[in-house]
Amino acid sequence: MPGVDRGPYEGDPEDLAEQWVARHAEWRRVAALMDGRGWPIYSPEQDEQGSAWARARDAQREGALARRAAWQMGRQDARAELKAQVWLSGGVSRRLRTVATRTGLSPEQILAQLADRVRLDDDGALTVDTFTPH
Repeated sequence: MPGVDRGPYEGDPEDLAEQWVARHAEWRRVAALMDGRGWPIYSPEQDEQGSAWARARDAQREGALARRAAWQMGRQDARAELKAQVWLSGGVSRRLRTVATRTGLSPEQILAQLADRVRLDDDGALTVDTFTPH
């Protein structure tokens, strides 16, 4: 039902069932540990296995968060990029290839440097000052 807040029950019911099975198994492990060692209360510091699992989960969570942040940065960078296909006349294309050959750059790199230097004047005209591709 759209618009209804289901809280912790949002998502796939099978995933929720698997989570509860895992939680139940962990509670049973903790109860057996407490009974076996005669602990009146649970002490995470004394639970070597549980502490090791918690550290592994924390490391996994931090790695996942770092990968997600890197992925998001990549997506932001990708959205900021513009990929264009340019059709040039034969004469302009030959001049561009000549410049590219002389500078050791690709025609695409020359055009990218040209685009970096474009200014829009007050009257709407595009202007590029003289520059040397590098």
